[in-house]
Amino acid sequence: MPIINRVADLHDEITAWRHDIHENPELLFEVHRTAAVVADKLQAFGCDEVVTGIGRTGVVGVIKGRKPGAGKTIGLRADMDALPITEETNAPYASKTPGLMHACGHDGHTAMLLGAAKYLAETRNFAGTAVVIFQPAEEGGGGADVMLKDGLIARFGIEEVYGLHNMPGIGLGQFAIRPGPLMAASDVFEVTIDGRGGHAARPHACIDPVVTISHIVTALQTIASRNADPLDSVVVSVTAIEAGKASNVIPSTALFRGTVRTLKEETRHFAAQRFKEIVSGIAETFNCTAAIDYRFGYPVTSNHARETDYAISVAREIVGETNVDTATMPLMGAEDFAYMLNARPGAYIFLGNGDSAGVHNPAYDFNDAVIPFGVSYLARLVEKAA
Repeated sequence: MPIINRVADLHDEITAWRHDIHENPELLFEVHRTAAVVADKLQAFGCDEVVTGIGRTGVVGVIKGRKPGAGKTIGLRADMDALPITEETNAPYASKTPGLMHACGHDGHTAMLLGAAKYLAETRNFAGTAVVIFQPAEEGGGGADVMLKDGLIARFGIEEVYGLHNMPGIGLGQFAIRPGPLMAASDVFEVTIDGRGGHAARPHACIDPVVTISHIVTALQTIASRNADPLDSVVVSVTAIEAGKASNVIPSTALFRGTVRTLKEETRHFAAQRFKEIVSGIAETFNCTAAIDYRFGYPVTSNHARETDYAISVAREIVGETNVDTATMPLMGAEDFAYMLNARPGAYIFLGNGDSAGVHNPAYDFNDAVIPFGVSYLARLVEKAA
């Protein structure tokens, strides 16, 4: 079954919603305007229940089908937050807030889920219940986890949960998915190395934390190249080093920070252990001390097998078998929908944004031509649930 006719009719209206959200980006949990717009529309659509303030600024709408006791309760999630990036698209609907923009397409995700909610509330051509979840703070705030801790699953009786994300580089009207790990766990570290400062012309009288960090950064790459199985994905990236300001002074203290990405839980814990061993060992070798702050962030986004098969079947009905990649390669980026997949079975899918700038890029923009595909997919997940 291709794009839903009613969804095609709604395309211009949904696009207008998207442009409005794009013009008014908000960060993390401070998505007050966006959440209010979402709640107002859900009320206007005639949802059976609209709840605000779940996970601080999250919004949930409940739409009951014609036989709500006879079918599943399906959760559909969209993220609402933007990024601290200055927009360079020159679009007529470009961000009106300096320094903020929707550079990841969450404006499109929110608009598409609103479109699906409007269609489902109009038609009610399904058994069971649809729970539409509008989540704050995906970009680093763990909003999914906060919503879960606020009782999202139990309060609304969610049995399965599904999400999607636009993906530049995948063709318009194409989907990509895989069972199991789809996106990486994201952990962060900050390490302070303490030595003994002094004159740069008398290094023998100092304990140089800069030299120590230089050795540590190089050695950390052996976690992937010499400690992990070559077929197991590990990324260790040192992204910032801070030390001293003068050219003739060896500082007493230096620090570095970065991220570790993994696709398996056991590898995640092994990498953390090995990281601490390498940092502590090299620091001791150079007579320095190391204060290590290593924090686990988003877990692995891992799709459940049965629900992935179901998502594939729905996507294929909309765009055809050849336009659904069922074995896409995992990405080492992270996604807090992982928390929801740890709480309930479900699946996360990529929806092609065409040949656009990449996400988190000031030139990125969500492709409005994607809207009918995404809305039809979300709606059919509910309508076809058995």
